Amino acid sequence: MDHERARRQLDLIAGVLEAARADGIPLWLRGGWAMDFFLGEVTREHGDIDWFAWARDAAPLGRMLVRLGHTPVPGPPADLQLDFVEDGLESSFTLVDTDAAGRVTVAGGPWAGTPWPAGLLGAEPGRIGVLEAPIVDPRVQIEIKRMMPVWDPSRPRRAKDAEDVARLERALRRRAAGSVPSPDPRPPSGTP
Repeated sequence: MDHERARRQLDLIAGVLEAARADGIPLWLRGGWAMDFFLGEVTREHGDIDWFAWARDAAPLGRMLVRLGHTPVPGPPADLQLDFVEDGLESSFTLVDTDAAGRVTVAGGPWAGTPWPAGLLGAEPGRIGVLEAPIVDPRVQIEIKRMMPVWDPSRPRRAKDAEDVARLERALRRRAAGSVPSPDPRPPSGTP
């Protein structure tokens, strides 16, 4: 694992969260970083940083990121996801909305209005060392990783997703059995 890259990504996460909180923009980590914040340690290499954000916050989020030195990059439709790069580190902000029933939904693109799994944004914050971050619920993360190739057949199953699901399931079983407390707020040994 490239520990320097992981440290830079953690610094980027901290900076984005600090600015977003100051600007009143809620964000949630998703994907591999959400898993690692749930587990309390960096478990693997991360190609990018994935987030969820409310669609209504897309414009102020974009301005905030540019102010922080991030550069927008072309990607999926802008009403679905915003992609940025900063010092070679990629971040993707998938936009969500709510429907008339109050369910969190896909904000744009071909699946606009489709509900995400219930409980998506209802998890306790995760933590790596002293850095705390809102995260996607780990049970929903498992469902998303299992179902994405079904929901979108153009996205094949990936070995890292199966490994992430196994890690999350083990941690959830240990926590349910009461054998593992929530992550320690002190930096774990070996954490960049």
